[in-house]
Amino acid sequence: MRRENQSSVSEFLLLGLPIRPEQRGVVFALSLGVYLTTVLGNLLIILLIRLDSRLHTPMYFFLSHLALTDVSFSSVTAPKMLVNTQTQNHSISYAGCISQVYFFLMLGCLDSFLLTSMAYDRYVAICHPLHYMTIMSQSLCFLLVIVSWVLSSASAILHTLLLARLSFCGDNALPHFFCDLSTLLKLSSSDTTVNELFILTVGVLVITLPLLCILVSYGRIGATILRVPSTKGICKALSTCGSHLSVVSLYYGTIIGLYFFPSDDSSNNKDVIVALLYALVTPMLNPFIYSLRNRDMKGALGNILGRRSFSY
Repeated sequence: MRRENQSSVSEFLLLGLPIRPEQRGVVFALSLGVYLTTVLGNLLIILLIRLDSRLHTPMYFFLSHLALTDVSFSSVTAPKMLVNTQTQNHSISYAGCISQVYFFLMLGCLDSFLLTSMAYDRYVAICHPLHYMTIMSQSLCFLLVIVSWVLSSASAILHTLLLARLSFCGDNALPHFFCDLSTLLKLSSSDTTVNELFILTVGVLVITLPLLCILVSYGRIGATILRVPSTKGICKALSTCGSHLSVVSLYYGTIIGLYFFPSDDSSNNKDVIVALLYALVTPMLNPFIYSLRNRDMKGALGNILGRRSFSY
């Protein structure tokens, strides 16, 4: 019976952003610009880290994986949203919707774990500088990234399997620009209690615990700086941690706004706008934050451009 119910909804309709028809052209241009900037900016970070040997350190190793994750994360939702903005066909197949849920959750969790690994790297660099290279060995960096991928994939797979067991009958219109898990649960004709409990449990494990680890790391960093207060030490710590703190604030700020303070409006407009910031705008801003506030990245970019102009 469950299989018959699932087959009754072979596709979903993505209603998209809450905009008027005359605004579609402007929204399409802005969204396309944001997406292209995200892709080019993050790929530039990966290229600079790859080409400049001075950036072959644990911090930039994690940053390159974060940049790759941001490109992939935006690519899960942006292309489909851009197509839907310009066409009358807003449908997405059942399999495509389930796949979008999986990759969106997996890459979102991966972002969280990578930011936590970067916070630990900054903690070791400031609190244990003499043992930094010993602690943050290449094998540990690879292990942290592999564990992040495994935990993120496992979490997303379990969410997807629990979603796939639900029945969808009747209404198949999603008031969103992508297949959002919580929005899909509202459309299901099955009991979603297990799914909601799992969302709460996994939310604690992949969002709350990493955030607490980041806060503890920066608490220890602050305590270390205050033990030997100096203007030079504070400036160095801010230049070392400022970019990462900005990205963490942006990432977790949008998550808290989206999931901890959901909209009471039945049209869900606020949640859609916040999700747009989380899915598209945040990945775009990360390269600018690291490039504009990081002396090493600006130096690497200057060296690459200088080398090109010299060759010409």
